[in-house]
This record gives sequence, C-alpha cells and structure tokens, in this order.
Amino acid sequence: MKRIGAILDDLYPEPSIPLYHHDPYTLLVAVALSAQTTDKKVNEVTPALFELASTPEQMYELGQERILELIHDVGLAPTKARNVWTAAGQIIDAGGALIADWDFLESLAGVGHKTASVVMTQAFGVPAFPVDTHIARLAQRWGLSTSANVTKIEADLKKAFPRDTWNRRHLQIIYFGREYCPAQRHDFASCPVCSFAATKKRAQLEASTKTSRRRWSRPFRQNSIHRSEPDIPGGPARSPNDRSYSTSTRQ
Repeated sequence: MKRIGAILDDLYPEPSIPLYHHDPYTLLVAVALSAQTTDKKVNEVTPALFELASTPEQMYELGQERILELIHDVGLAPTKARNVWTAAGQIIDAGGALIADWDFLESLAGVGHKTASVVMTQAFGVPAFPVDTHIARLAQRWGLSTSANVTKIEADLKKAFPRDTWNRRHLQIIYFGREYCPAQRHDFASCPVCSFAATKKRAQLEASTKTSRRRWSRPFRQNSIHRSEPDIPGGPARSPNDRSYSTSTRQ
C-alpha cells in the first residue's frame, strides 16, 4: 500500500475537489447534482444556481420549478430539483445550518452515505473514504478489495490506507482512474499501479470481458428465424471520464 500511496501522492500531491462550490452547503448541492452526470456538466449549471441561491433559505425561496429551470441540463433534473428544494427545507427546519453529523446529512432528501462522506471529509475535515463505482473498480483491480459491496469496499480501503490520508486518497484515486486507469481498453502492463498491483486473475477477467463485448458488438444478420438483434447482457461499460461523484440519485 505504501507504493500505491507514494505514486498517488507524487502524481496528485494536493488534489482539488472537482466540483464548483464555496462552502459546505454548496458542496452538498453540487455532489447531489453529480449523480449520473459529469462534473463538467454540473460545473456548467451550479455557478448560475449559486448566484441566486447559495444558502438553504435562498434555495427554498427559489422554489422547485426555478431550480429545475437552472439545472435542467443535468441528468435526472426533475428528481434532483425536488430533492435540492426539499433538503433546503429540512435544513431550515433543523436550524438553518449544515452540520457535521452523519445521521443529519443522510436524513436529507437525495443524500446517501457517499454524498454525506464527501461533505464530511471535504467540507468538515472528518476522516472518511467516499466510494463510487470508479473507486470501487480500482480497489478491485489493485487487489485492495474483493467485494462488490460498496460498504465492504469502503471498509477495506480504510484498512489499506492510513486514516490521515483518507481525505485526499479518494480524490487521488478518482483522478488516477480518469488519467491512467479507465474502465475500457485499459492496458494493465503500462498502468503505473496495475502493472505491479493487479492480479493476473483480474487482468484475465477483464480481457475475457473485453473479448465478449467485441463478439456481441459484431453486426447481427437477420433471417427468417431471428427477426431482431439479441439483447446485450449488461450493456456497455461506462468510461470513468463520464462520471465522478455519481452512482445514483441517492448517493
């Protein structure tokens, strides 16, 4: 783990949060909006949103319909607009301030453990290790976790890395995944980490999956028996450049 940590620290000594924000509340909103949406797209809509509403009171006063108008370009915009507006009301009812409390954060509309973890670690400095699908993929590639369960992967990563590195480590892994360790067409041999950390079994598994995708992607010739193309099991894998803090509408 020291070797992986040293590589990440060398490449990204001070990783910045990839979402536009200027305080804990705006970070919460930005992370909530990033579900199934690129950071780039979120960063295109949040400046105008935060110019009009950068506090829970202003957001609630803005109203759900106006919020939707401002964020309509992001994925799942109607649901997110409703959640952002509802969460603003919940924060107001609780006293108006966003507090560093796990139960409180996870009680807010549209906020799950991952989003709460991002806010706790990046806004309040509380050691945490947010895990999204991309961090989970790299953890499995690097042999840091063999689980498919996000909760177990988080626990495994916390065991793998010192507590005082968690807050920067999850950002470093996100950036590394984008630049060096993509989901598709990944060359294990040339990867700065996979080249020594990935198991042969993992490399073979991904190679076989890649071959399977190529086979399914070949043109399907229709005839009198087969009148339509077969469904592709699982569908195409997503690129890590497509998402960052995104997994679902309630993260």
